[in-house]
Amino acid sequence: MPFDLIILDLDNTLYAADCGVFERMDRRMTSFMMQALELDEEQANHLRIMYWKRYGSTLRGLMLHHGMEPEGFLSDVHDIRPEELLREDPELGKALARLPGRKVIHTNGTREHAERVLNALGIRHHIDGIYDIRFNDYKPKPCKETLGRIIGQEGASPQRTLVVDDMPENLQAAKDLGCKTIWINRDPHDGHWAFHLFRPHDLPSWIESQDD
Repeated sequence: MPFDLIILDLDNTLYAADCGVFERMDRRMTSFMMQALELDEEQANHLRIMYWKRYGSTLRGLMLHHGMEPEGFLSDVHDIRPEELLREDPELGKALARLPGRKVIHTNGTREHAERVLNALGIRHHIDGIYDIRFNDYKPKPCKETLGRIIGQEGASPQRTLVVDDMPENLQAAKDLGCKTIWINRDPHDGHWAFHLFRPHDLPSWIESQDD
C-alpha cells in the first residue's frame, strides 16, 4: 500500500461542517473574548476571525497579543457537548477500517474534544493516536514544523504520509513537506485542490486507485 501513516483533521473533515459543532465553538469563543477582553460582540467576533485568518487559530492571536493563558480558553471553548449534534457513522467506521497503516488525528482543538467527537461518531477504536493543539507548544495548523514532528514521532516519512484536511492552507504545508494530500470539500463545483473528495468515507477507494 502507498501509505504508512494517514493524518486526519477532525472538525469539518470527519463530519459535515453544517452540523453545528463549529458554530457552537465560534459562539463560545466570541463570548469568552467579550468577557476576557471587555469587548462588545461585534468587536470580539471581528477579532476572533482576524486572529484565525492571520495565525491559524484565534488562540494563537490571543496568546501573542494579549498574553492569554491557553488552558482556560480551550476548556471553555470546547465545552459544547458534540454528542448532541453528531450521530454514529458506521459507514465512516468501515471506511477507516479499510485504510492502511496508522491513522492519527491532528487537530487545532484539544484531545478531550477530539475524544468526544470520535466517540460520538463511533469511530474512536479506529484511531491510533491524537495530536492536539498542545503537542507543539500550542502552535496551530498550518505548521510544517508541527507536522514534521508528528511524522517523525510516528516513525514515518513525508513521502509515505497522507494528510486529509478541509483547509487548503493546512494541505499546502503538508504538500511543501512532501506529503500526499486530500482535500475534503463537499462543494462539487470547487476544484481548488488536485486531489479532492466530497467525504472521508471515499478514502479507501481513492487509496486503492493509487496502488493500481
